[in-house]
Amino acid sequence: MPKVKTHSSAKKRFKVTGSGKVKRFQSGKRHLLRKKSKRAKLNLTGSTLVSAADTPRIKNLLNV
Repeated sequence: MPKVKTHSSAKKRFKVTGSGKVKRFQSGKRHLLRKKSKRAKLNLTGSTLVSAADTPRIKNLLNV
């Protein structure tokens, strides 16, 4: 039986919290920032949780 490998892009983008939820960073802060208001850019800062519907799929990619 071969080893099960972790999906490389998933391990860079997601972290599993201690309670088992999956954390992600918000999109929309890479480019085209001049047309976004300061408040909109500020609201995109920080992390949020992956939706409950997507959590099993992400955990499968991370082999958790």
